Amino acid sequence: MKRLIIALLAVYPLLSQGQDMKELYQKADSFYTKYSSMSRGLSDIEAIKNSPKFWYSARTANGKEFFLLDAEKKQEPTPAFDQKRLALSLETFLHKEIKAYQLPFQKIRFAGTDTLSFIIDKQEYLCTLADYKIIKGAAIPEDSYWGGVYRENSKEKIKSPDGINEAYINEGNLWIRNIATGQAKAISTDGSVYDYYSSNIYWSPDSKKIICCKYRPAEVRKLLLISSSPKDQLQPKTEEYDYPKPGEALPIRRPVLFFIDGKRSVEYNVPDVDAQFDLNNIRWDKSSTSFSFHFNKRGHQQYVIYGGNIQSDQLRTIVNEQSNTFIYYNAVYEHWFENEKELLWISERDGWRHIYLYDVPTGKVKKQLTKGEWVVKNVVHVDESKRTILFKGCGMDAGEDPYLEKYYLLNIDNGNIKALTPENGNHNVTFSSDYAYMVDTYSRTDLPPTTVLRSAKDGKIIRTIFQPDIKEALAAGWRMPEVFSAKGRDGKTDIWGMIIRPNNFDPNKKYPVIEYIYAGPHDSHVPKSFALAHRPSHLTELGFIVVMIDGMGTANRSKAFHDVCWKNLKDAGFPDRIAWMKSAADKYPEMDITRVGIYGGSAGGQNSMGAVLFHPEFYKVAVAACGCHDNRMDKIWWNEQWMGYPIGKEYEECSNVVNAHLLKGKLMLILGELDNNVDPSSTLQVVNALQQSNKEFDFVILPGARHTLGETYGERKRRDFFVKNLIGLPTPNWNEQ
Repeated sequence: MKRLIIALLAVYPLLSQGQDMKELYQKADSFYTKYSSMSRGLSDIEAIKNSPKFWYSARTANGKEFFLLDAEKKQEPTPAFDQKRLALSLETFLHKEIKAYQLPFQKIRFAGTDTLSFIIDKQEYLCTLADYKIIKGAAIPEDSYWGGVYRENSKEKIKSPDGINEAYINEGNLWIRNIATGQAKAISTDGSVYDYYSSNIYWSPDSKKIICCKYRPAEVRKLLLISSSPKDQLQPKTEEYDYPKPGEALPIRRPVLFFIDGKRSVEYNVPDVDAQFDLNNIRWDKSSTSFSFHFNKRGHQQYVIYGGNIQSDQLRTIVNEQSNTFIYYNAVYEHWFENEKELLWISERDGWRHIYLYDVPTGKVKKQLTKGEWVVKNVVHVDESKRTILFKGCGMDAGEDPYLEKYYLLNIDNGNIKALTPENGNHNVTFSSDYAYMVDTYSRTDLPPTTVLRSAKDGKIIRTIFQPDIKEALAAGWRMPEVFSAKGRDGKTDIWGMIIRPNNFDPNKKYPVIEYIYAGPHDSHVPKSFALAHRPSHLTELGFIVVMIDGMGTANRSKAFHDVCWKNLKDAGFPDRIAWMKSAADKYPEMDITRVGIYGGSAGGQNSMGAVLFHPEFYKVAVAACGCHDNRMDKIWWNEQWMGYPIGKEYEECSNVVNAHLLKGKLMLILGELDNNVDPSSTLQVVNALQQSNKEFDFVILPGARHTLGETYGERKRRDFFVKNLIGLPTPNWNEQ
């Protein structure tokens, strides 16, 4: 026994310093509070409309203070308002104590230059800065359910642009009513219960025509949840949500043009209309003679912008985006020029995400405006008079982390690109309302932030606004994360990630490694901006080294890099992650990759369990929270995007439920019973499959919890699980607390 204790102390250095487990957990619990209180960075940076002014908040010795910056004046930032006076006004109005430098705002904005709007306890308030009078505004509605299906059979009346008529749906048909006279008439007569006209009605600018879709509904699957322990009654409750799943029938929309005089209507023949995922973004041109709409074919391998003319019953193709894998339709971008003859479009057709200029009349590309092995993240602003595009890009500068976001100004006509934020950092920018100025905060996870005021015309720094002092954190023992890159599975591609070491790190000791994972293909996920505490940082206080990695299959690199996820979500970039950790351990022998744990939630929950199913030789312990363990069980829009349609064998091959029998390592599952993001049955079916396979695992269910990593109780259980199974030491007896 003595030898065992000595061996454990050798790999668990924190205990060798005479600390007990309870102390370590207390350090972990206090990690965020301790270091966030030392932060003196800026936040809430916003432009004030119709002015060259910005406001922001900062943590100072007093508390949270608000400042005003006038970009056109050389003076230093000034207090945005009198916080003491505002606190007194709020005290009088709300009849409770308000501290001037702890104002209880959930959200605040300047409504013009002389009025504040802010939210306290889901209630809006207005304050005029001339007299600091408080006015009660509107109540803030509860957060709506993210997945609700819009019902296209409402009776909402849509007024024409000229204000003379209103259009609405009655008994499945389109009606027009003269507002002055009240006289109404049916414009269509073929609508029915099962094939009716949509209440999404699009008037032409001249108020003489309407485009409205004939709508064939589909049955909407319901997600049924049981609230076992409601706060307002003894007995359980049920909740019901719209929740379409992969492979299920979807509604069909067919665009129809109506002349409101009733003399003509045209139902347009859309190719593959019955195979649509969606038909949306209907818009009229200014002349009221042409229109366009987007068509997303199911399977997400074709995305088309169709154009129509009121003189013809034929559609023409303006943009036809196709892919052998997937088109990431949630990242679609278009910009119509005022002349309506040119269109900006973003595409990955050459292998990288770039901007294209289209000729609308011909539907042909006039010019590819950006090109190279780097990514246009998104377009920020288009100045048509100057023929310039302000955009955010990644990866243009060789030798730097390719995920760092920078801002650029592109000349449409000559193709010249000006770097507005050239510094080696991740740039978070707020532009003035006229796009003449920009407040730029740039940093890296290993570089404290600098905030500067720049000209948005050339990126020239006008003045430095703020640079933090992290001496206090360093003096308290805080250790900066390390950015690390290594070659991936192909031996060529750089994989980027981050290493977070314990604050009392000893390079002569061995530390188990925990990976915090989220491999959702919709983005990249490793933090790139400076913070004193990242989400998994607290685990280091228990004696772990924590890593975060963006492997292949995630976004913001090449199309080929992204395509690894296609019909292959179980891959999750694991060959790259494992290669990365092996390279890191070769360089840093303190990383003990014989003891690797992993955890994550949602897609990260699916990934975490997948790690111990498909790579048990490397990952030994996993904690999977709210995982979408079988992509057939999860929401349609996310899963068909990556796994394809129709439902193929790949869904089973990637399923943690189907592959549960492969479990070899240690596994904990965490589930909120009221998760309305990922169907709880996804986890419960895993539980069933594991039990049927006679596998040993831990399961934590949280009554009343929704989509969560575990909340307070689950967090503690996760830490316990890692300490027991990666370090081999007993955890505190929580029942004696």
